Amino acid sequence: MKMVKRVLIVLLMLVLLVPLVYVVLNGVPGTRGKGKASDIKLGLDLAGGVSITYQTKEKVTEQELSDVVVKMQQRVEDYDGAQVYKEGDNRVTIEIPGADNATEILEELGKPGAIYFILEYTKDGKTANYKYDKEKQDYVLTRELQDMIEDGSVVVTGTDIKSADPKYMDNGINGQEAIVDFNLREEGTKKFADATTLAKQKGWTIGIYYDGEFISVPSVSTAITGGSGVITGFGSSIERAQQLATNIRIGALPVELEEVTSQVVGASLGQEAIKTSLIGGAIGLAILFVFMLVVYRIQGFVADVSLVFYTCFMLLILNVYDLTLTLPGIAGFVLSIGMAVDANVIIYSRIREELAEPDATVRGAIRNGYKKALSAIIDGNVTTLIAAVVLGILGSGPVRGFAITLGVGILLSMITSLLISRWIMISMYHMGFDTPSMYGVAKEKKSIDFIGKRKIFFSIAGIAIAVGVGFMVVNSAMGKGAFNLDLEFSGGAATSITFDKEYTLEETEKEIIPVIKEATGVKNVIPQIVKDSTTIIFKTQTLSIEQREALSKALNEKFGIDTDNQDVLNYSNISATISSEMRRDAIIAVSVSLVLMLIYIWIRFRDVKFAVSAIIALAHDVLIVIAFYAISRISVGSTFIACVLTILGYSINATIVVFDRVRENMEVMKKQTLTELVNSSITSTLTRSIYTSITTFITVLALFIVGVDSIRDFTAPIMVGIVAGAFSSVCISGSLWFIMKRASIKRMLKEVQ
Repeated sequence: MKMVKRVLIVLLMLVLLVPLVYVVLNGVPGTRGKGKASDIKLGLDLAGGVSITYQTKEKVTEQELSDVVVKMQQRVEDYDGAQVYKEGDNRVTIEIPGADNATEILEELGKPGAIYFILEYTKDGKTANYKYDKEKQDYVLTRELQDMIEDGSVVVTGTDIKSADPKYMDNGINGQEAIVDFNLREEGTKKFADATTLAKQKGWTIGIYYDGEFISVPSVSTAITGGSGVITGFGSSIERAQQLATNIRIGALPVELEEVTSQVVGASLGQEAIKTSLIGGAIGLAILFVFMLVVYRIQGFVADVSLVFYTCFMLLILNVYDLTLTLPGIAGFVLSIGMAVDANVIIYSRIREELAEPDATVRGAIRNGYKKALSAIIDGNVTTLIAAVVLGILGSGPVRGFAITLGVGILLSMITSLLISRWIMISMYHMGFDTPSMYGVAKEKKSIDFIGKRKIFFSIAGIAIAVGVGFMVVNSAMGKGAFNLDLEFSGGAATSITFDKEYTLEETEKEIIPVIKEATGVKNVIPQIVKDSTTIIFKTQTLSIEQREALSKALNEKFGIDTDNQDVLNYSNISATISSEMRRDAIIAVSVSLVLMLIYIWIRFRDVKFAVSAIIALAHDVLIVIAFYAISRISVGSTFIACVLTILGYSINATIVVFDRVRENMEVMKKQTLTELVNSSITSTLTRSIYTSITTFITVLALFIVGVDSIRDFTAPIMVGIVAGAFSSVCISGSLWFIMKRASIKRMLKEVQ
């Protein structure tokens, strides 16, 4: 009966797979294609979006404009993949991916102004700061805002507010009223207490002025000394209260802005880029499926079915949760599929080892294989999940987006490998696939002396890192900079050109970009086509006066551009889209992740030496990737952050598997020497380490060969990281633990003597 039930389960799963694939390809029937993969929200590089430019109303310092960028980045965090950067010395541009209605985005963002709490009169009571205008049927200012700030009539601003939350309050008349419940900082509490005490004594109101209008003018019935209060005036609109609360939490902008332009821009990469990436992904997956079938036979078939489930679920989640997918995101997604094979490889290697035992049965090998692989899978995935959670909480921008995708991928990988593949595997066994030859039997391996060669391995790692540092020093000395920073990190120039006709993205890439490259000598040109116009914005590295003159001349000769008309040709400098604050957040998040991972490994393995060895191995992998960036001069942008984070998550898995085997062998190899124990542990997991690296490398290599330049810039460092991760888990981490363990044993022996 059990056999029939299990067979029915696997058949049901296979039957469910058909509609699941259908939904991913075509969407849910009757919902106009809702749920299909082609509806996943794409980033600016793939689908374009809305571009809004604000200008300061008065002259500002560079620091004030930088502060505006930080505040606006916080304001648009809810838009996955949004970018904010300075343009010139008084403008800020916001780009929202996937949007096609600039007016709607402007309404959602709200006005980028500040909030002020203003006394009705000056403190001497002689001059009114605001009054009720019967014609406008609203309160209006009677004095300049700056004058009121200087004489103390403005008692509290947005920077004095610690927290603000939208709520409903029973007003006792019309039922529920939307309010903003706020708490003040220490300095704001004192100022507000003094102001409300004065207002109560004089019978004055305190007006709440936001973005050029009074949103509420409450009377003061009692002095507010506790540092908290409510803002009313929203009626029943919780949306308005939510908008104000959000802007208060972000903080008042240091300057006032006004909208200059809002326009819909096209994708910076053409359909060819998407097409080649998808082809590369499909080729990589096909090779991966064949590899698993050839190497693991029945188990390979089970892994392939599990991967189809994983891929479908991942695409559905991206769609349902409205996550934005960029071109590097596609590469990262395909990479996550390759990494999802890891758990299956660990399990199948264990099953083969069990089948090599005397009197082993296939059923017992499957049961024991999953059981013994469980700790390595859980520890490896939990350590990576810790990193994903911390990066999601502390990170910002591309780091947070990466963390969400990584976290979802980890959870799905565990579900498909530990549950779905197990059900299918057991059912396949009961359906008659029950001979050891169908699963493969592990051959006895001669232990390799990794510990004896540790000095060679350390030397190789040290030389590789030293070469990278050498290139950084030489490049810096030559004035090139240690790294080739992308626009996202270093900023650059935005050249807006209005042509006499519309150009498609493909025509732009073939006809215009080569002219710009030849005239300026720059290598990287990112086009943005403004929708329903003949204007195209080209983003490049910062252009010198000579480069601008050469470009102006070339544009005039090739396209007849009137280079003296600023409405036709306009140059401006733009800041980095990844601000110093975002970089700081990323560094803090990674540092906290490493500390928590260290603590988790320490607790799980009950030996801090495992944790320290793992962290040092991770540092090695990251340094090798950074060295590759320095040597190859591949541009360092947001994909650099994604690459480093991917390697961190990928490499820790491989190291955990080795350490899990060391921990296990410490219980059963008590008579062997420490050298023999470590060598045996690394050797027994060597096949898994090689196969996992191969499966992941295959998917990335296919993307590298078929993909466009931006994909190659992402996949090349990833491939280096995969090799570095395999090297460190096999040759570095175990040796580091051996050295520390041996030293601790020597110390113990000395103490005994």
